[in-house]
Amino acid sequence: MSATAVLQVENLEAYYGPIMAIRGVSLEVRQGQIVTILGANGAGKTTLLKTISGVMSAAKGTIHMNGQPIHRSEADAIVKQGLVHVPEGREIFPLLSVAENVEIGAYSRSDKGGIARDLEMVYSYFPILGERAKQAAGTLSGGQQQMLAIARGLMAAPKVMLLDEPSLGLSPILVEEIFVILKRLNEEQKVTMLLVEQNARVALEVADYGYVMELGGIVMSDEAVVLQNSKDIQAFYLGVREQTERGTRRWKQRKTWR
Repeated sequence: MSATAVLQVENLEAYYGPIMAIRGVSLEVRQGQIVTILGANGAGKTTLLKTISGVMSAAKGTIHMNGQPIHRSEADAIVKQGLVHVPEGREIFPLLSVAENVEIGAYSRSDKGGIARDLEMVYSYFPILGERAKQAAGTLSGGQQQMLAIARGLMAAPKVMLLDEPSLGLSPILVEEIFVILKRLNEEQKVTMLLVEQNARVALEVADYGYVMELGGIVMSDEAVVLQNSKDIQAFYLGVREQTERGTRRWKQRKTWR
């Protein structure tokens, strides 16, 4: 394991029934990094996060947190070791209040002083949640529900936070707002993150390092800035195409994410 890696995955395999969904995946996340995993629908990104967090079982391979194996641990024990999963689709408790949802994130903690400090910190990053603390969580907008899911995860005092598609279903303005907050949390609160995201442009803008998945395996990895400048990444994920017409004409078409 790398001396600075807080999370390391080696030769991981996972199955849905007879179908291999994760194929020999190896990756690491170093302390203080934001690492992103890119890939199309069906590439295995969500399955990978579920396997790392113990929601699904690993068939082969190892997962270590701070040098300690967690690949045979139950999901609740993994949370107590500091790995917190913010799932795709948010999965808030819609009938509970915003405040109750936030406080549920600290269920595995007993340090009352630390919980109080983290509550104050969470509401400072997401003031709208404080304003709507007594409101039923299910009445929040999609962007506010995503903020709530992240806030709930922060209340577990994560050493590593896994985030699955935080931009899903949100407007470009809200996507930008969410990612600005994630970057601030990383820089100011030193939250290490492993981020699954289809919006490659915004993910690579905040990430330090990236992996690209196809058909359950890692096909490319590098520093985020290198991936941003990769022609393959530009062609498949950043909306840039190159085409030769009649052997003489070349053109590029750029789709903006904003």
